[in-house]
Amino acid sequence: MFETAFALGLTQFARSLSFPERLSQRPVRNAALEPWRLRNTGMDALYYDVKALSADETFYISDSLASEGLIMIVPPTGGGMLTLCDSVEEFRLRGGREVRAMAVAGIGGSAIGAAAFARNVADAIDAPVAAVVSGYGLGDIVNEAIGGAFLFGWLGHVRSNLEVIDDVVGRPKLGAYGKRDEETDTRRHTGLDADTVQSLLADPTLSFTLIAGHSRGNRVIADALYALKATDPGRVETLANTARIVTFGGRIKMPEAFTEVIDVVGELDWFGELNSRPKIATDIKVPFCGHSTNTDLPTALKVTRILGDILRGEASKAETPAEAVIATPEEVTAPIVEDTVVDPVTIATEPVEPEALPVLAAEEPLPAAIDVEPPARDEPVPEASASPEAAEPTVEAAASPEVATKGTDVSKKAGKAATPIMVPLPRGKARRPRAKN
Repeated sequence: MFETAFALGLTQFARSLSFPERLSQRPVRNAALEPWRLRNTGMDALYYDVKALSADETFYISDSLASEGLIMIVPPTGGGMLTLCDSVEEFRLRGGREVRAMAVAGIGGSAIGAAAFARNVADAIDAPVAAVVSGYGLGDIVNEAIGGAFLFGWLGHVRSNLEVIDDVVGRPKLGAYGKRDEETDTRRHTGLDADTVQSLLADPTLSFTLIAGHSRGNRVIADALYALKATDPGRVETLANTARIVTFGGRIKMPEAFTEVIDVVGELDWFGELNSRPKIATDIKVPFCGHSTNTDLPTALKVTRILGDILRGEASKAETPAEAVIATPEEVTAPIVEDTVVDPVTIATEPVEPEALPVLAAEEPLPAAIDVEPPARDEPVPEASASPEAAEPTVEAAASPEVATKGTDVSKKAGKAATPIMVPLPRGKARRPRAKN
């Protein structure tokens, strides 16, 4: 917990340095929200793996902790500094066209929580991730007062309707705020964070193949997809065929086109179950885990490991069909030995010196007639004193006298060939999981 406390303390200290400047721009709003923002930053430090961020990164994003709609490009650990983008256009200019994953965090909605969750996702895929900050404004205070903080799964639409308070008082115009001025419909059905996610997903120059959310971030993703379905159904179908959605800490209903949504909930996550749709089954229930993703806690959801296992498991299912058969060692050993051993051939060679005779085993006693004088030339030769030609072992074919002493090569080769050989597997197509009701 020391690393978590250090990251939180550094963020709060850097935040205090920029407070006078923010107070001079919007004194009433910032003075009223600053205590709540500091509280939410502490909550995100408990629920997200903030120690995955470097000290420079925590200092860098401290001034934008509660900026709703802010976009960040978060590389994996050791991949450099994260990047802040004030709008979708800046996101494209700063390398957003190369980003293939998106992460949306929840809980306190601070930038440090969003960056930490995106860092876990980036480490799982070893590639940069786009993170959208949910933020915290005056509308969130009212939403929290009526229970929306605990029932975001059921009262999520209330929060978006209350954002008009922040628009009237004035707030930074980040993310997709510019498109609100172009719309003639004054009724708001989504928040600025959901509008930003929708703009990123609707952009034809961007291509996302993975969308990950946690807690209230799952609701933001769902609102963005439903809004995109109302404006551009074709784009939703394209995303459904190319992108995979993985949710942590809550089951939220997505558009029917997305049939490959994987919901991950901890076994001890009462908060996630409170905000989940009961008719949606949990795909992965992690034992002895709660709602937090901070690996300093014993009951934390390890996002990097879980997401990596999910992606590797889906890839193996796509490459290895269920009916594929793997050859066993017994099935491949016998044919290889039969192909290696050849028929013995007897070749007449010159007598071999006695030193070249094979050494007898230690347990075999020497013949008793070895001390007897050699017999006469005309007498038959006893079996114990056979000639060198008879004493020479019969081996496989030899091409010349130089290779006559290599009789054990074939047996060695046969022993090496006895190791199992994996038969190439046919490629197939994995079945798509059934759609959730």
